[in-house]
Amino acid sequence: QVQLVESGGGLVQAGGSLRLSCTVSGSGSTIYSMGWYRQAPGKQRDLVARITRDGITNYEDSVKGRFTISRDNAETTVALQMNSLKPEDTAVYYCYAVIVNRHYWGQGTQVTVSS
Repeated sequence: QVQLVESGGGLVQAGGSLRLSCTVSGSGSTIYSMGWYRQAPGKQRDLVARITRDGITNYEDSVKGRFTISRDNAETTVALQMNSLKPEDTAVYYCYAVIVNRHYWGQGTQVTVSS
């Protein structure tokens, strides 16, 4: 059974930093891509950043230059380093992994940025 376990959310002041981490377990298949979505209250869930098995990264425009996604050598853990945080970054952040054309999701972790 595939499981994604997230950690690292919390409360931070504007301009501060947080690091999110997500580890995939229970998969014997290649993970095609991993990344993070976020969902603010009353809004849809949007892609923040992703990294493919080839190391190609993509970022949502508003986080470019502030957020960095990375993956460990075993390719089972993905991290999101978030710097220069803004109040509009406040949301629940969800880790995801694409394995054999199926999306798996973490439980979500709250990130709150105070002004």
